[in-house]
Amino acid sequence: MREPSAVFVQAGPSDGLTAPSRAGAEVTWNDGTIEVTATRISRVALRWSEKLPDGALILGDAWERSYGDLQWRHQQPERFLPWYFLVHDPRTGTTTGAGVDVQPNAFCSWTVDSDGFTLWLDLRNGGGPVRLDGRTLTAAVVRRFDDAGTPWQTLDAAVASLSTRLPARPEPAPVAGPVVGANNWYYAYGENFDEKAVLKDASTIVELADGHPVRPFSVVDDGWYPGGVCSGGPWDRGTPGVFDDIAGTAAAIKAIGARPGIWFRPLLVREPSPLTSTAPHDKPGRALDPTYPEVLDGLRVDLRRFKDWGFELVKHDFSTYDVFGAFGPAMGSRLTRDGWQFHDPSRTTAEIVLGLYREIRSAADDLVLIGCNTVGHLAAGLVDVQRIGDDTSGRDWERTRKMGVNTLAFRLPQHNRFFTVDADCVPCTPQTPWELNARFLDLVARSGTALFLSIDPAARTAERDRVLRDGIRLALDGGAPEGIEPTDWLTNTTPTAWRSGSEAIEYDWSQPWGADPNG
Repeated sequence: MREPSAVFVQAGPSDGLTAPSRAGAEVTWNDGTIEVTATRISRVALRWSEKLPDGALILGDAWERSYGDLQWRHQQPERFLPWYFLVHDPRTGTTTGAGVDVQPNAFCSWTVDSDGFTLWLDLRNGGGPVRLDGRTLTAAVVRRFDDAGTPWQTLDAAVASLSTRLPARPEPAPVAGPVVGANNWYYAYGENFDEKAVLKDASTIVELADGHPVRPFSVVDDGWYPGGVCSGGPWDRGTPGVFDDIAGTAAAIKAIGARPGIWFRPLLVREPSPLTSTAPHDKPGRALDPTYPEVLDGLRVDLRRFKDWGFELVKHDFSTYDVFGAFGPAMGSRLTRDGWQFHDPSRTTAEIVLGLYREIRSAADDLVLIGCNTVGHLAAGLVDVQRIGDDTSGRDWERTRKMGVNTLAFRLPQHNRFFTVDADCVPCTPQTPWELNARFLDLVARSGTALFLSIDPAARTAERDRVLRDGIRLALDGGAPEGIEPTDWLTNTTPTAWRSGSEAIEYDWSQPWGADPNG
């Protein structure tokens, strides 16, 4: 990556962009590594002058999960592109781009216009400037992407290059093979949810795995603890009268033949706490600030407890929302509202989120970790499985089409580079069309990515069980040996044309009336 044509710095939220020296900062470029030295600083912009091809199509990523919004688009100068971008020239067929390595110490995004492209480094602490006080921060490592043959091959090579600096995981890894399992969220939604239902799910997934040597998981999702869905910790006991012996539930799942998993929301508590963040939040006084040492101490205790209870998988959820007070689309380029900061103002928000993920990874030890609503570029190498898209649905097929198909089509190259990708559950429910769910099952199973299923006992039939069994076994085998890739993704946000080796596959995702805009 050549040096930028120009560099600009913003010190405080009310300051404009200016030369680094005028803001009392120093920005050093060393063969793609960006180092920043300053007292207080908010943003750095690095500009490269380069003519954009006429009619170019441009693709970026997302801060955390995608929300059905990943797509190739024509030039939109203000469109911010988190982490990396690609530019496809339809006249020559070449695709190039640039990006930052995973686990940077800044939230990094790009903008692309007719005269060049800009890398924006958000170095703030919450909604205010970070106080580096003269510390030199290695903000990011930048890489240029050359054309690798096709847009898909270029994205595949680009994502691989951004993860080359990840340390090797210790052996044996928590996930030694394909990730397949049951999760009843999309038919139960935390209602009529008890140990009996959980054990029924475990029995169902084991039955449909049909003796496969890779054991499936069975996850106890949100709602197992006192207070109701999304009410928060402490995570020290199950709901009285419903999950009286949560360790016994884990043991019963194991006895059935599945690997037990459990959900928690690490940064939310049921009662107001002096350790909470000042970030804007719909539950004020209850979202924990991860820069308090006591908060991290509590997470370590929680993860040890889950392991002592006998769980083999932990899904940690909502941490991006609880840090920023917003989900990905609402974060936008500003990430959060101005005017608040963490208890520790000396680290960037990216450093703080990375520190949180590292603490969870270390405390989890050999537990399988699923990150949901986690920042993918920061969580890479620190979770085993990553939910890459917003929720699918057991009530509305349109959500599964929009969220599940879109995210798998555009983020599949991250699979086994950053983490095992998870496009979210395949539903089997009376409220959603089975023939469309079955196509989504086939796509996910062929891809070799994580396959979780929400199978409502009321929706099971002999024919559906046959299709479920075939899909589950294909996923447990690791997917189609040739892999799968979308072939109409340049022009379709939910691709219908795919290729697996030499086989062309068509998936019709539409209901008789087409895609419902109210879905």
